[in-house]
Amino acid sequence: MKRSRALVATLATLSVIGLAGCSQGAPSGGSSPAGDNNASASVATASGKAPAPFDAGEVHVAIVQQSGQGDYFQQYLNGTRKQAEALKMKLDVYDAQGDNAQQASQLDQAIASGVKGIIVRHGFPDTLCPGVNKALDKGIKVVIYDVEIQKCAPRAVQTQQSDAKMASLVLDQMLKDVGSGKPVGYVNVAGIAPLDRRDAVWKDYLQKNSWTQKFKTGKYTNSSATDSAPMVDNALKSNSDVVAVYAPYDELTKATLSALEQNPNLKGKVKVYGADISTADIELMTAPDSPWTATGATDPNAIGAAVTRTLALDLAGQTKEGDKVDFPPILVTSEMLRSKNIKNMDDLRKAEPSLNISQVSSADWIPAVTF
Repeated sequence: MKRSRALVATLATLSVIGLAGCSQGAPSGGSSPAGDNNASASVATASGKAPAPFDAGEVHVAIVQQSGQGDYFQQYLNGTRKQAEALKMKLDVYDAQGDNAQQASQLDQAIASGVKGIIVRHGFPDTLCPGVNKALDKGIKVVIYDVEIQKCAPRAVQTQQSDAKMASLVLDQMLKDVGSGKPVGYVNVAGIAPLDRRDAVWKDYLQKNSWTQKFKTGKYTNSSATDSAPMVDNALKSNSDVVAVYAPYDELTKATLSALEQNPNLKGKVKVYGADISTADIELMTAPDSPWTATGATDPNAIGAAVTRTLALDLAGQTKEGDKVDFPPILVTSEMLRSKNIKNMDDLRKAEPSLNISQVSSADWIPAVTF
């Protein structure tokens, strides 16, 4: 059975991104990806007087990413760039391309470059905490996104999606659709902070609803969708009785869709529940007979912008050590997308204005970005 055109295009794009990423590693201003990964933004006029250091010209900052591959991360970086530009920040971008040792090295490079503030996005506490504490000791402000480092670096400001809420929204829908006491599959990876938080909710729902987990598989790499698809395919072939699969990261959701395409005997029998949203995801969810039924979502562009505003507040001395900021998600279903004729992220933003979180981590002196 041939894969759907949208899915083939998505996975092909991921392969190209993975190959292009091999040349990255140093700080780069680089061009932003096309499509909704480079969504346009409007910038509010600041009414207040900018505090130091924003009252004295350009402020040098950096973002140190564990990986920039995939729709979510590309949109996130777009939001980061747009808000940094509005705040007159000079932004250096470091992308470790999934290499944890490289991310630690790049964090050291960012510290040595003389930046005033650093966003650390995803990664592992063991490799990041020494560098984060080193930066803080030097007076560099550090804002973390989706890394559990409160114990080893409690002075850093922590930001994250409300992952428990995101998981519960989707799993409530899954329970409504398939009922309790059913065989189900699970595609996830341990050790990634947001995925671990979603995993805790999954385990609770498994027990409460008497679901039988027939398999758990998946791989977190710089090409998670393509690398995980064969693993999910094997799991489905060995467990053809599952009625639903929870894959709480859109690259793993795509891997699940790809695997189901290789199992035509399961067509119409398995519903898929995911996380995250992009135009490519919307196309997959609304494709004819798509098994992707629901996803928990924020607008990654808006999240990237909000984390950048959080760093700005930290630089201005308007946060406290160890502050924590959560960003609320919404539930998006394929039924809702079809009924409202939503084709892309712009359509979704118009239909769901709560995705715009420009009021979060803001102040009257910040020219907040809205997507």
